Amino acid sequence: MSVKPHFYPSYTGNFYAIGLSYLKADAEVRGHFSIDAPTQINILEQAKQNGLEGLTIISTCNRTEIYGFAKDAGDLIDLLCVHTQGTREEFEKVAYIYKNEAAVDHLFKVGTGLDSQILGDFEIISQLKTGFKRAKKLNLVNPFMERLINAVIQASKHIKSKTNISSGATSVSFASVQYILARVPFISEKNILLFGTGKIGRNTCENLVKHTQNDHIVLINRTKDKAEKIAGKFNLVVKDYANIQAEIANADILIVATGASKPTISKELLYLKKPLLILDLSIPKNVDENVQEIEGVSLVHLDQLSKMTDETLNRRKEQVPQALGIIKEIQSEFYEWLETRKFAPTIKALKNKLVDLKEGELDFQRKKIANFNEEQAEIISNRIIHKITTQFASHLKSENGSQAASLELIQKVFKLENQ
Repeated sequence: MSVKPHFYPSYTGNFYAIGLSYLKADAEVRGHFSIDAPTQINILEQAKQNGLEGLTIISTCNRTEIYGFAKDAGDLIDLLCVHTQGTREEFEKVAYIYKNEAAVDHLFKVGTGLDSQILGDFEIISQLKTGFKRAKKLNLVNPFMERLINAVIQASKHIKSKTNISSGATSVSFASVQYILARVPFISEKNILLFGTGKIGRNTCENLVKHTQNDHIVLINRTKDKAEKIAGKFNLVVKDYANIQAEIANADILIVATGASKPTISKELLYLKKPLLILDLSIPKNVDENVQEIEGVSLVHLDQLSKMTDETLNRRKEQVPQALGIIKEIQSEFYEWLETRKFAPTIKALKNKLVDLKEGELDFQRKKIANFNEEQAEIISNRIIHKITTQFASHLKSENGSQAASLELIQKVFKLENQ
Protein backbone atom coordinates (compact mmCIF):
# COMPACT_ATOMS: atom_id res chain seq x y z
CA MET A 1 0.00 0.00 0.00
CA SER A 2 1.36 3.41 -0.97
CA VAL A 3 1.90 5.90 1.85
CA LYS A 4 1.00 9.49 1.05
CA PRO A 5 4.19 11.59 1.18
CA HIS A 6 4.41 14.42 3.68
CA PHE A 7 3.92 17.98 2.51
CA TYR A 8 7.69 18.30 2.70
CA PRO A 9 9.18 14.79 2.67
CA SER A 10 12.45 15.70 4.40
CA TYR A 11 10.53 16.40 7.61
CA THR A 12 7.72 14.35 9.16
CA GLY A 13 5.83 17.33 10.59
CA ASN A 14 3.54 19.79 8.84
CA PHE A 15 4.22 23.39 7.90
CA TYR A 16 2.21 25.80 10.05
CA ALA A 17 1.57 29.52 10.28
CA ILE A 18 0.20 30.56 13.67
CA GLY A 19 -0.41 34.11 14.74
CA LEU A 20 -2.69 37.04 15.39
CA SER A 21 -3.16 40.38 13.66
CA TYR A 22 -5.07 43.64 13.61
CA LEU A 23 -8.01 41.84 11.95
CA LYS A 24 -9.22 40.27 15.21
CA ALA A 25 -6.80 41.39 17.93
CA ASP A 26 -6.87 44.94 19.24
CA ALA A 27 -3.73 46.88 20.10
CA GLU A 28 -3.75 45.78 23.75
CA VAL A 29 -3.91 42.07 22.90
CA ARG A 30 -1.31 42.43 20.15
CA GLY A 31 0.92 44.09 22.71
CA HIS A 32 0.69 41.02 24.95
CA PHE A 33 2.16 38.89 22.15
CA SER A 34 4.67 41.41 20.80
CA ILE A 35 8.17 39.94 20.37
CA ASP A 36 11.30 42.09 20.43
CA ALA A 37 14.63 40.99 18.90
CA PRO A 38 16.11 39.31 22.03
CA THR A 39 12.85 37.40 22.59
CA GLN A 40 12.85 36.23 18.97
CA ILE A 41 16.30 34.76 19.50
CA ASN A 42 15.14 33.05 22.71
CA ILE A 43 12.20 31.50 20.86
CA LEU A 44 14.42 30.30 18.03
CA GLU A 45 16.94 28.80 20.45
CA GLN A 46 14.23 26.96 22.36
CA ALA A 47 12.72 25.73 19.09
CA LYS A 48 16.09 24.26 18.22
CA GLN A 49 16.35 22.58 21.62
CA ASN A 50 12.84 21.18 21.15
CA GLY A 51 13.90 19.59 17.86
CA LEU A 52 11.75 21.77 15.62
CA GLU A 53 13.02 22.17 12.07
CA GLY A 54 12.53 25.28 10.00
CA LEU A 55 11.19 28.29 11.93
CA THR A 56 10.90 32.03 11.36
CA ILE A 57 9.13 34.85 13.18
CA ILE A 58 7.41 38.08 12.15
CA SER A 59 6.50 40.62 14.83
CA THR A 60 5.30 44.10 13.89
CA CYS A 61 2.89 46.61 15.39
CA ASN A 62 0.10 44.91 13.44
CA ARG A 63 0.84 41.19 13.79
CA THR A 64 2.86 38.48 15.47
CA GLU A 65 3.35 35.24 13.54
CA ILE A 66 5.45 32.10 13.74
CA TYR A 67 6.04 29.97 10.65
CA GLY A 68 7.58 26.56 11.01
CA PHE A 69 7.49 22.79 10.93
CA ALA A 70 5.95 20.93 13.85
CA LYS A 71 4.02 17.75 14.53
CA ASP A 72 1.23 19.90 15.89
CA ALA A 73 0.41 23.63 15.75
CA GLY A 74 0.24 23.59 19.54
CA ASP A 75 4.03 23.23 19.67
CA LEU A 76 4.40 26.65 18.04
CA ILE A 77 1.62 28.22 20.12
CA ASP A 78 3.32 27.04 23.32
CA LEU A 79 6.59 28.58 22.16
CA LEU A 80 4.87 31.92 21.60
CA CYS A 81 2.97 31.98 24.90
CA VAL A 82 5.95 30.92 27.03
CA HIS A 83 8.03 33.83 25.74
CA THR A 84 5.37 36.59 25.72
CA GLN A 85 2.91 38.15 28.16
CA GLY A 86 -0.12 36.54 26.53
CA THR A 87 -1.90 33.34 27.55
CA ARG A 88 -2.92 30.45 25.34
CA GLU A 89 -6.59 31.14 26.10
CA GLU A 90 -6.17 34.78 25.05
CA PHE A 91 -4.32 33.73 21.91
CA GLU A 92 -6.94 31.20 20.84
CA LYS A 93 -9.72 33.81 20.99
CA VAL A 94 -8.16 35.89 18.23
CA ALA A 95 -5.67 33.55 16.54
CA TYR A 96 -5.43 31.93 13.14
CA ILE A 97 -3.73 28.67 12.30
CA TYR A 98 -2.86 27.70 8.75
CA LYS A 99 -1.43 24.36 7.65
CA ASN A 100 0.73 23.38 4.64
CA GLU A 101 -0.73 24.94 1.42
CA ALA A 102 -2.87 27.40 3.41
CA ALA A 103 0.21 28.46 5.42
CA VAL A 104 2.14 29.03 2.19
CA ASP A 105 -0.73 31.12 0.78
CA HIS A 106 -0.85 33.20 3.95
CA LEU A 107 2.89 33.92 3.95
CA PHE A 108 2.70 35.10 0.33
CA LYS A 109 -0.17 37.48 1.16
CA VAL A 110 1.57 38.81 4.27
CA GLY A 111 4.96 39.23 2.59
CA THR A 112 3.52 41.07 -0.41
CA GLY A 113 1.45 43.55 1.62
CA LEU A 114 -1.93 42.11 0.64
CA ASP A 115 -2.75 41.26 4.26
CA SER A 116 -1.38 44.50 5.72
CA GLN A 117 -3.47 46.92 7.74
CA ILE A 118 -2.76 49.45 5.01
CA LEU A 119 -3.04 47.56 1.73
CA GLY A 120 0.28 47.43 -0.09
CA ASP A 121 2.43 48.24 2.95
CA PHE A 122 5.82 46.89 1.89
CA GLU A 123 7.55 47.55 5.22
CA ILE A 124 6.52 44.01 6.22
CA ILE A 125 9.00 42.42 3.79
CA SER A 126 11.95 43.88 5.69
CA GLN A 127 10.57 42.29 8.88
CA LEU A 128 10.36 38.96 7.07
CA LYS A 129 13.95 39.27 5.84
CA THR A 130 15.21 40.15 9.33
CA GLY A 131 13.43 37.17 10.89
CA PHE A 132 14.76 34.93 8.14
CA LYS A 133 18.35 36.06 8.80
CA ARG A 134 17.99 35.43 12.55
CA ALA A 135 16.65 31.93 11.93
CA LYS A 136 19.33 31.14 9.36
CA LYS A 137 22.09 32.23 11.75
CA LEU A 138 20.82 29.59 14.19
CA ASN A 139 20.53 26.92 11.46
CA LEU A 140 16.75 26.90 11.69
CA VAL A 141 16.13 27.41 7.98
CA ASN A 142 15.65 24.15 6.08
CA PRO A 143 15.61 24.01 2.24
CA PHE A 144 11.81 24.34 2.19
CA MET A 145 11.84 27.53 4.26
CA GLU A 146 14.71 29.03 2.29
CA ARG A 147 13.04 28.36 -1.04
CA LEU A 148 9.66 29.62 0.20
CA ILE A 149 10.90 32.85 1.77
CA ASN A 150 13.02 33.69 -1.27
CA ALA A 151 9.93 33.10 -3.44
CA VAL A 152 7.91 35.50 -1.27
CA ILE A 153 10.67 38.13 -1.49
CA GLN A 154 10.71 37.70 -5.27
CA ALA A 155 6.90 38.12 -5.43
CA SER A 156 7.12 41.26 -3.30
CA LYS A 157 9.72 42.80 -5.64
CA HIS A 158 7.70 41.99 -8.75
CA ILE A 159 4.46 43.38 -7.30
CA LYS A 160 6.17 46.56 -6.19
CA SER A 161 7.77 47.12 -9.61
CA LYS A 162 4.92 45.92 -11.86
CA THR A 163 1.83 47.30 -10.08
CA ASN A 164 0.77 50.57 -8.44
CA ILE A 165 -0.36 48.87 -5.25
CA SER A 166 2.27 50.75 -3.25
CA SER A 167 1.31 54.21 -4.54
CA GLY A 168 0.19 56.73 -1.94
CA ALA A 169 0.25 55.83 1.75
CA THR A 170 2.49 52.79 2.06
CA SER A 171 2.90 52.77 5.81
CA VAL A 172 1.44 53.75 9.15
CA SER A 173 4.05 56.50 9.37
CA PHE A 174 2.78 58.13 6.17
CA ALA A 175 -0.83 57.53 7.14
CA SER A 176 -0.23 59.48 10.36
CA VAL A 177 1.12 62.44 8.41
CA GLN A 178 -1.79 62.19 5.97
CA TYR A 179 -4.14 62.29 8.96
CA ILE A 180 -2.45 65.43 10.31
CA LEU A 181 -2.51 67.17 6.93
CA ALA A 182 -6.23 66.48 6.54
CA ARG A 183 -7.21 67.73 10.01
CA VAL A 184 -4.72 70.38 11.15
CA PRO A 185 -4.81 73.75 9.33
CA PHE A 186 -1.64 75.81 8.88
CA ILE A 187 0.47 72.75 9.72
CA SER A 188 3.72 74.50 8.78
CA GLU A 189 3.16 76.91 11.67
CA LYS A 190 2.40 74.28 14.33
CA ASN A 191 4.80 72.96 16.95
CA ILE A 192 5.35 69.22 16.39
CA LEU A 193 7.01 66.99 18.96
CA LEU A 194 8.14 63.50 17.98
CA PHE A 195 8.88 61.20 20.92
CA GLY A 196 10.73 58.02 19.90
CA THR A 197 13.13 57.56 17.01
CA GLY A 198 12.86 53.84 16.20
CA LYS A 199 11.95 52.69 12.71
CA ILE A 200 8.40 54.08 12.73
CA GLY A 201 9.63 57.28 14.38
CA ARG A 202 12.33 57.74 11.73
CA ASN A 203 9.89 57.12 8.88
CA THR A 204 7.34 59.47 10.42
CA CYS A 205 10.01 62.14 10.85
CA GLU A 206 11.00 61.85 7.20
CA ASN A 207 7.37 62.12 6.07
CA LEU A 208 6.75 65.10 8.35
CA VAL A 209 9.70 66.99 6.89
CA LYS A 210 8.75 66.07 3.34
CA HIS A 211 5.04 66.86 3.47
CA THR A 212 4.46 69.57 6.11
CA GLN A 213 7.17 72.12 5.22
CA ASN A 214 7.49 72.55 8.98
CA ASP A 215 10.97 73.63 10.11
CA HIS A 216 10.41 73.52 13.89
CA ILE A 217 9.91 69.83 14.60
CA VAL A 218 11.41 68.77 17.94
CA LEU A 219 12.75 65.25 18.57
CA ILE A 220 13.07 63.55 21.94
CA ASN A 221 14.41 60.08 22.57
CA ARG A 222 15.50 58.38 25.79
CA THR A 223 18.86 57.81 24.09
CA LYS A 224 19.70 61.31 22.91
CA ASP A 225 22.45 60.39 20.44
CA LYS A 226 19.97 58.37 18.34
CA ALA A 227 17.72 61.39 18.05
CA GLU A 228 20.71 63.59 17.16
CA LYS A 229 21.66 61.34 14.24
CA ILE A 230 18.18 61.72 12.74
CA ALA A 231 17.96 65.41 13.58
CA GLY A 232 21.26 66.03 11.82
CA LYS A 233 19.94 64.38 8.68
CA PHE A 234 16.88 66.68 8.57
CA ASN A 235 18.27 69.74 10.37
CA LEU A 236 15.83 69.42 13.30
CA VAL A 237 16.01 70.28 17.01
CA VAL A 238 16.73 67.68 19.71
CA LYS A 239 15.75 68.19 23.35
CA ASP A 240 16.66 66.17 26.44
CA TYR A 241 14.20 63.58 27.71
CA ALA A 242 14.20 65.48 31.03
CA ASN A 243 12.47 68.38 29.22
CA ILE A 244 9.61 66.32 27.81
CA GLN A 245 6.91 67.85 30.02
CA ALA A 246 7.78 71.40 28.94
CA GLU A 247 8.03 70.36 25.28
CA ILE A 248 4.61 68.70 25.41
CA ALA A 249 3.14 71.90 26.89
CA ASN A 250 4.61 73.82 23.95
CA ALA A 251 3.42 71.37 21.28
CA ASP A 252 0.33 71.42 19.10
CA ILE A 253 0.94 67.86 17.92
CA LEU A 254 2.64 65.02 19.84
CA ILE A 255 3.61 61.88 17.95
CA VAL A 256 4.61 58.95 20.15
CA ALA A 257 6.58 56.13 18.50
CA THR A 258 8.49 54.61 21.39
CA GLY A 259 9.11 50.91 21.81
CA ALA A 260 8.29 50.70 25.51
CA SER A 261 6.28 47.82 26.96
CA LYS A 262 4.17 50.22 29.08
CA PRO A 263 2.72 53.70 28.46
CA THR A 264 5.34 56.46 28.45
CA ILE A 265 2.83 59.32 28.22
CA SER A 266 0.04 59.80 30.78
CA LYS A 267 -2.12 62.67 32.01
CA GLU A 268 0.36 63.39 34.80
CA LEU A 269 2.80 64.71 32.17
CA LEU A 270 0.28 67.07 30.59
CA TYR A 271 0.06 70.71 31.73
CA LEU A 272 -1.52 72.24 28.66
CA LYS A 273 -2.19 75.81 27.66
CA LYS A 274 -3.68 74.91 24.27
CA PRO A 275 -5.28 71.96 22.46
CA LEU A 276 -3.04 68.94 21.81
CA LEU A 277 -3.40 66.24 19.18
CA ILE A 278 -1.64 63.01 20.21
CA LEU A 279 -0.89 60.24 17.73
CA ASP A 280 0.19 56.96 19.32
CA LEU A 281 2.01 54.83 16.72
CA SER A 282 3.25 52.26 19.23
CA ILE A 283 2.45 48.62 19.93
CA PRO A 284 1.81 48.04 22.75
CA LYS A 285 0.13 51.40 23.32
CA ASN A 286 2.55 53.95 24.72
CA VAL A 287 -0.03 56.61 25.54
CA ASP A 288 -2.32 56.00 28.50
CA GLU A 289 -6.03 56.41 27.74
CA ASN A 290 -6.28 58.71 30.77
CA VAL A 291 -4.81 61.60 28.73
CA GLN A 292 -8.31 62.05 27.34
CA GLU A 293 -9.41 63.24 30.76
CA ILE A 294 -7.45 66.44 30.05
CA GLU A 295 -9.55 69.09 28.29
CA GLY A 296 -8.34 69.83 24.78
CA VAL A 297 -6.57 66.50 24.21
CA SER A 298 -7.40 64.42 21.13
CA LEU A 299 -5.88 60.92 21.10
CA VAL A 300 -5.56 58.84 17.93
CA HIS A 301 -4.07 55.35 17.86
CA LEU A 302 -2.57 53.69 14.80
CA ASP A 303 -5.57 51.31 14.58
CA GLN A 304 -7.73 54.33 13.82
CA LEU A 305 -5.22 55.71 11.33
CA SER A 306 -5.16 52.46 9.43
CA LYS A 307 -8.92 52.42 8.93
CA MET A 308 -8.76 55.43 6.65
CA THR A 309 -10.44 54.65 3.34
CA ASP A 310 -9.69 57.14 0.64
CA GLU A 311 -9.09 57.30 -3.09
CA THR A 312 -5.59 55.94 -2.63
CA LEU A 313 -6.89 52.79 -0.96
CA ASN A 314 -9.52 52.29 -3.69
CA ARG A 315 -6.86 52.65 -6.37
CA ARG A 316 -4.77 50.06 -4.57
CA LYS A 317 -7.66 47.62 -4.45
CA GLU A 318 -7.86 47.78 -8.22
CA GLN A 319 -4.28 46.45 -8.36
CA VAL A 320 -5.00 43.37 -6.23
CA PRO A 321 -5.98 41.01 -9.11
CA GLN A 322 -2.70 41.77 -10.90
CA ALA A 323 -0.77 41.23 -7.67
CA LEU A 324 -2.53 37.90 -7.11
CA GLY A 325 -1.61 36.88 -10.65
CA ILE A 326 2.08 37.52 -9.90
CA ILE A 327 1.81 35.52 -6.67
CA LYS A 328 0.13 32.62 -8.48
CA GLU A 329 2.92 32.46 -11.04
CA ILE A 330 5.72 32.44 -8.45
CA GLN A 331 3.80 30.04 -6.21
CA SER A 332 3.48 27.64 -9.14
CA GLU A 333 7.26 27.63 -9.56
CA PHE A 334 7.63 26.94 -5.83
CA TYR A 335 5.21 24.01 -5.96
CA GLU A 336 6.97 22.58 -9.02
CA TRP A 337 10.16 22.55 -6.96
CA LEU A 338 8.28 21.02 -4.03
CA GLU A 339 6.95 18.19 -6.23
CA THR A 340 10.50 17.25 -7.18
CA ARG A 341 11.37 17.15 -3.47
CA LYS A 342 8.51 14.74 -2.85
CA PHE A 343 9.99 12.07 -5.10
CA ALA A 344 13.64 12.94 -4.37
CA PRO A 345 13.92 10.28 -1.61
CA THR A 346 12.73 7.59 -4.03
CA ILE A 347 15.18 8.70 -6.72
CA LYS A 348 17.97 8.75 -4.13
CA ALA A 349 17.03 5.24 -2.96
CA LEU A 350 16.90 4.07 -6.57
CA LYS A 351 20.37 5.48 -7.20
CA ASN A 352 21.70 3.72 -4.07
CA LYS A 353 20.12 0.47 -5.22
CA LEU A 354 21.70 0.77 -8.68
CA VAL A 355 25.07 1.57 -7.10
CA ASP A 356 24.79 -1.60 -4.98
CA LEU A 357 24.01 -3.63 -8.12
CA LYS A 358 26.95 -1.97 -9.88
CA GLU A 359 29.35 -2.78 -7.05
CA GLY A 360 28.26 -6.41 -7.03
CA GLU A 361 28.61 -6.74 -10.79
CA LEU A 362 32.01 -5.03 -10.90
CA ASP A 363 33.24 -7.31 -8.14
CA PHE A 364 32.05 -10.34 -10.13
CA GLN A 365 33.68 -9.13 -13.39
CA ARG A 366 36.88 -8.19 -11.55
CA LYS A 367 37.34 -11.82 -10.51
CA LYS A 368 36.27 -13.24 -13.87
CA ILE A 369 38.14 -11.03 -16.37
CA ALA A 370 41.92 -10.79 -16.54
CA ASN A 371 43.32 -7.24 -16.74
CA PHE A 372 39.88 -5.86 -15.90
CA ASN A 373 39.79 -2.11 -16.60
CA GLU A 374 38.17 -0.99 -13.37
CA GLU A 375 38.48 2.75 -14.01
CA GLN A 376 36.72 2.57 -17.37
CA ALA A 377 34.02 0.24 -16.00
CA GLU A 378 33.41 2.67 -13.13
CA ILE A 379 32.98 5.64 -15.50
CA ILE A 380 30.62 3.78 -17.86
CA SER A 381 28.45 2.28 -15.11
CA ASN A 382 28.15 5.62 -13.27
CA ARG A 383 27.01 7.32 -16.47
CA ILE A 384 24.40 4.62 -17.02
CA ILE A 385 23.12 5.02 -13.44
CA HIS A 386 22.90 8.79 -13.93
CA LYS A 387 20.96 8.39 -17.18
CA ILE A 388 18.54 5.88 -15.61
CA THR A 389 17.79 8.02 -12.53
CA THR A 390 17.44 11.16 -14.68
CA GLN A 391 14.97 9.34 -16.91
CA PHE A 392 12.89 8.26 -13.92
CA ALA A 393 12.99 11.79 -12.45
CA SER A 394 11.80 13.27 -15.77
CA HIS A 395 9.00 10.71 -15.90
CA LEU A 396 7.84 11.55 -12.37
CA LYS A 397 7.89 15.29 -13.08
CA SER A 398 5.50 14.81 -16.01
CA GLU A 399 3.16 12.35 -14.29
CA ASN A 400 1.03 14.88 -12.39
CA GLY A 401 -2.00 12.97 -11.08
CA SER A 402 -0.53 9.47 -11.40
CA GLN A 403 2.78 10.32 -9.72
CA ALA A 404 1.89 8.37 -6.55
CA ALA A 405 1.22 5.23 -8.59
CA SER A 406 4.52 5.62 -10.44
CA LEU A 407 6.41 6.06 -7.15
CA GLU A 408 4.77 2.91 -5.78
CA LEU A 409 5.70 0.94 -8.91
CA ILE A 410 9.35 2.06 -8.78
CA GLN A 411 9.56 1.16 -5.11
CA LYS A 412 8.00 -2.26 -5.80
CA VAL A 413 10.12 -3.15 -8.86
CA PHE A 414 13.43 -2.19 -7.24
CA LYS A 415 12.40 -3.31 -3.75
CA LEU A 416 13.07 0.09 -2.24
CA GLU A 417 12.29 0.22 1.47
CA ASN A 418 10.92 2.96 3.72
CA GLN A 419 9.91 5.36 0.98
